[in-house]
Amino acid sequence: MTTGAEGAVIETQVLTKRYPGNVTALDGLTVTVPSGITGLVGANGAGKSTLIKILLGLLEPTKGRAKVLGHDCQLEGEQIRTLIGYMPEHDCLPPDVSATEFVTHLGRMSGLPATAAKERAAESLRHVGLHEERYRQIGTYSTGMKQRVKLAQALVGDPRLLLLDEPTNGLDPAGRGSMLELISRIGTEFGISIVVASHLLGEIERICDNLVAIEAGRLLRADTITSFTEVSRVLLVEVEEGLAVLADELAKRGLDPRQHQRALLVPLAGDATYDAVRDAVADLGLPLGRLEQRRHSIEELFRDAVEPGAEPDYLMTEVSDVR
Repeated sequence: MTTGAEGAVIETQVLTKRYPGNVTALDGLTVTVPSGITGLVGANGAGKSTLIKILLGLLEPTKGRAKVLGHDCQLEGEQIRTLIGYMPEHDCLPPDVSATEFVTHLGRMSGLPATAAKERAAESLRHVGLHEERYRQIGTYSTGMKQRVKLAQALVGDPRLLLLDEPTNGLDPAGRGSMLELISRIGTEFGISIVVASHLLGEIERICDNLVAIEAGRLLRADTITSFTEVSRVLLVEVEEGLAVLADELAKRGLDPRQHQRALLVPLAGDATYDAVRDAVADLGLPLGRLEQRRHSIEELFRDAVEPGAEPDYLMTEVSDVR
C-alpha cells in the first residue's frame, strides 16, 4: 500500500498529533488504505482513536495532512461525515429511547428526509439482527445488542466507508464471533469499505483483507493480510507424547529443534528436513500429531518492534491478543 494509490479510501502524509504535556499520539504517520476491509491494529494507546478522530474532521493534526475519499480532513470535515459511518468505541447510547427512534434520528442528522430515515433505520436494524427488538428501549438491551445498534446507526446514512472503533469491545467470545461475521458480511455484500480499529490481532486476521499496524503513533507496516501471514522457513512438529525425546533425536540429526509451547520448531532446509523429521518420528515410534510449515503471526511484528532482536522470528508466540 503506497501513498497516492488509485482507489485509496484514506491517505495520510506525515500525520502528527501532540496533546498538551508533550504527549505524542501520532508521529509522522504516512500511509494509504485501499478499498476493502482493513484492520487498524495496535495496543491500547497506540494512536488508533486519535487517527479516527482526525479522519472524521473532529480533531486537527499538529502537522501533516489526511484525506478521506479524496477530501481533506481539515478543510472538508463536514462533507466527509456525510460520506462515512462511524461506530464509536465507548457506550454512548441514550437508554430511554428505542433503537428505531435513535437510528432514525441519526439518519435525519445525516441528511435523509423523515420517511427515508425511518425506512433506512428499519433496514439497518434488520441487517444487524435487531428487527424484532427495534421498538424496545435501548436501556433494556444486552451489551451485544447495544454494539449492534451502534453499527446500525453507522450504516443508516448509506456510507461509502465505515470507521469501526473496537467493535467487539465488551463482548464475550460468541458475541465477538457474531459481530465479526456481521462486519465481514457488510463489507462483502454491500461493497462498503471498512476500517476496523482493534487491539485483538486474531480478530483482524479473520475478517480483513489489509492491515495497518501502528505502535506509539508510528507506522510499523501496511500490507495485505496474506503478506503478513506468509509461511516461514520453519516446520512445526507436534507429537502426542515424547516431545523431549524427539527433540534430542532431531538434535542428533543436526536439525536444531526449539520447543514452542507443546510443539517443536525446526528450521526448514528443503525436503530433506521433512524426511529427517518423519524418519525420526517413525524410528522412535511416536504418534505424530502435526507436521506443517509454520505461518508468521501478526504479533511477531509487534514483538520485533517492542523487543528488537529478542528472539528469531520462528520462536515468536502465536498468541493473537495484544493488550
